[in-house]
Amino acid sequence: MIDTFTLNNGIRAVVRQIDGVKSCSIGVFVKAGSSDETNDENGISHFIEHTNFKGTNKRDTYKISWDSDSLGIILNAATAKEFTYYYTKTISEHVEKAFDILADLFIDSVYPPLELDKERGVVIEEINMYEDTPDDVVTTELISAYYGTGDGFGRTILGPKENVKRFTREDIFAYKAKYYTTDNIVLSFVGDISPEKARELTEKYFSVLKPSKSALRLVKNLTPVFDRTERVKDIEQAHLALGFKGVGQKDEPYNYFEVMANILGGGMSSRLFRKIREEMGLCYTVYAYHLSYFDSGLVCVYAGLNGDKLNEAYSAVMKEIELFKKSGVGEDEFNLVREQLKSSLVFAEESTTAQMTLFGRRMLFFNDVYDFGEKLNKINALSADKLNDYVKNVFDIDKFSVSTVAKKPKIVT
Repeated sequence: MIDTFTLNNGIRAVVRQIDGVKSCSIGVFVKAGSSDETNDENGISHFIEHTNFKGTNKRDTYKISWDSDSLGIILNAATAKEFTYYYTKTISEHVEKAFDILADLFIDSVYPPLELDKERGVVIEEINMYEDTPDDVVTTELISAYYGTGDGFGRTILGPKENVKRFTREDIFAYKAKYYTTDNIVLSFVGDISPEKARELTEKYFSVLKPSKSALRLVKNLTPVFDRTERVKDIEQAHLALGFKGVGQKDEPYNYFEVMANILGGGMSSRLFRKIREEMGLCYTVYAYHLSYFDSGLVCVYAGLNGDKLNEAYSAVMKEIELFKKSGVGEDEFNLVREQLKSSLVFAEESTTAQMTLFGRRMLFFNDVYDFGEKLNKINALSADKLNDYVKNVFDIDKFSVSTVAKKPKIVT
């Protein structure tokens, strides 16, 4: 059973009651992420996500932790390019108590100056940890190379350290006034909760927010610039990432690009895995995926390999992709990957947390309900012939971005 409702202040909610489970996942989604930031604001969406846990009018940071741990709940948050979300997962008997904590930190955070200063150090250490994780660095650099650093999508989610060091309470409240508005907020409930109870809780805790409209969005450049980046790091492995033009989640070919990326590098039977790892033994890890935002996307390829094999691996990956473009996809290969997508969909439908996330994002960006049955029908309706039309006529391998992180990151072409 799926229900939706809208509060008088404009906040939307979606509820899926599931019989037979004894838990509930609840998320609060905000259409505000790093792509909405200016250069001076870069990193503030993520900083707010952190500091919302650092004290409210009725709970300090320790009490937020104590109250959530004493209930045995999961309480967390995450920042993305286009949205931020705060979520909890709780057993059925603690639903209202868990929701009280979630609503409190979302609505009534006060950002104590001392706690802000402490959290700056935490976020800076997160940036340091990111810098020490070269497979993360190469992927982030790839997105920046693909979109360009001057655009929202090309900026990092964490932001630069110098921004984090100077964010103030006033900066936080100003940014929230722009984007943490009632027309930008969606609540998602999945599990052992009735629509009536979800509405009751939402009205009780979120009706205090006055109706508000979000600021005009920044104009985002969705045209790839196809740059290349090289980062020198004193590490044993070399890390290689390539980005080809993909499509947005709202675009008709979206499902075909998902299949395409999976055939290239979605599993142990994928082309890149079999060729680059199994046949040539050039790397331990190689995979491909379709990274898709609402209006834009890219097909990413990643490989972690011996530094001395960087050029050989790059050439081998490009040859395999060129062969893929030229030869297309066979019926057996297509059917194999389609079954993988169907299985992933079924697995997601059996997780309250995965459903909560899918429903929340869908309502936030499309203003409708994620439909598992419709998605399954779309996957079943895919055809190998139409996929090959996209592979041969739409998937462009002449323009792409490359990012490398290694002792000697230079690729000789």
